[in-house]
Amino acid sequence: MRHIVRTGLPVLALSGLLVGAVLAQDADQDTAQTTAMWGGTPSRNMVSDETGLVTEWDPESGQNIKWSVELGSQTYGGPILIGDMVLVGTNNQSLRNPKHTGDRGVVMAFSAADGEFLWQASHTKLSAGRVNDWPQQGVCSTPFIEGDRIWYVSNQAHVVCADLNGFRDGENDGPIADEADTSDIDADYIWSTDMMEEFDAFPHNLAVCSPLVVGDLVFVVTGNGVDEGHLAIPSPFAPSFIALNKNTGELVWEDASPGMEIVHGQWSNPAYGVAGGTAQVIFPGGDGWVYSLAPETGELIWKFDCNPKDAVWELGGSGTRNNIVATPVIHEDVVYIAVGQDPEHGEGGGHMYAIDATQTGDVTETAALWHRGGEDFHRTMTTVAVKDDIVYTADLSGYVYALDRATGEQHWRYDTYAAIWGSAFVADGKVYIGDEDGDIAVLKQGKEMELLHEVNMGSAMYTTPVAKDGVMYLASRNRLYAVAAE
Repeated sequence: MRHIVRTGLPVLALSGLLVGAVLAQDADQDTAQTTAMWGGTPSRNMVSDETGLVTEWDPESGQNIKWSVELGSQTYGGPILIGDMVLVGTNNQSLRNPKHTGDRGVVMAFSAADGEFLWQASHTKLSAGRVNDWPQQGVCSTPFIEGDRIWYVSNQAHVVCADLNGFRDGENDGPIADEADTSDIDADYIWSTDMMEEFDAFPHNLAVCSPLVVGDLVFVVTGNGVDEGHLAIPSPFAPSFIALNKNTGELVWEDASPGMEIVHGQWSNPAYGVAGGTAQVIFPGGDGWVYSLAPETGELIWKFDCNPKDAVWELGGSGTRNNIVATPVIHEDVVYIAVGQDPEHGEGGGHMYAIDATQTGDVTETAALWHRGGEDFHRTMTTVAVKDDIVYTADLSGYVYALDRATGEQHWRYDTYAAIWGSAFVADGKVYIGDEDGDIAVLKQGKEMELLHEVNMGSAMYTTPVAKDGVMYLASRNRLYAVAAE
């Protein structure tokens, strides 16, 4: 395994979140007060403390639907909620700005109170076509929000920092101050870093990472992968993981660990936590390894191979060796992660691990606390939710699992009979999860399986809900819903 660290700037002084003595759960609690991100907290655990969420609703009759609005025809990013605003990554098929026609990637902002459209960031497609920017997919990144700033990865493979309020506040914040569009429905860009131009990254199909900001650093998976024909890795020594200055977009460090071992693409997100008193950022690799790196420097802390020794590597992902599409979750010194593959490559065999995150070095042979695979688990893109000693997860075959956190033993399994792309959302004693047929299953949280409700949203569910003040926000493939008791 090749591990490259190249420092572009002096190491920044980070906030207290990077002090090893800070407990991971404290970092989550503190961060949750002032920020919003995919997964809710830096640990990326898909669990919320929200209560009063409805069990039943119906888009067709309008039961418990507070409001809904049209999105683009494909929606994979978001929803993300902060204050009185909901943001969603989608495409341009629901035209909001007549000056921005055609296939584009879009981040839309809406009022959380009534769904009023507020503003959008709009990005044209890359000229290279689907090899780097798949048609109609839009922006698949869920923004990270802190204060009045948002960070996301555009379909153009840019890491973008923008003003949360767009131009609605009447100000043009710099250093970017020459935006072509400055109406009150347009985005106010602060800085933009082109990962293809500056780092030679070659995203396969699309760059999709939902960034993570800790202290003064923003962590990103570049999306570096194979060519369109799945015949070569065009840029094997380009970074897969980077840390940028959140204020300027300048490179702090980069890591190219997967190198020539990239299986297919890299479509995941980083996580952050403290394990064994050591702060670490967890990156999922396109080679099927999980990497723990020092947040300040990018130095390797530990790495773990999530594929068995007999797995077959085939360029493009047709073999039995998988890359990682799910996002790692760090909880009480343990990293939970499962491997997957592009859904076009089939359900196939998958593996899920609970990894001791307190060790150092290559920990493949020593750190697995438990493992599921073979007939017990299939390829997945789903990020886990850990609550009350139970791990909730799902696989591409459509099964939802409740697993014992300490042993991995199955408490129950529920079959949705459709592919699952999104992740389970655990809140208010319930487990919410959508599938590609557009159904959302509401399951009772706990060791006994009970289906409380199932509703069809009219189009596929690729995203994970968020909730605040008794309102749950759901993004289907083409609509955004606010769901609450009438």
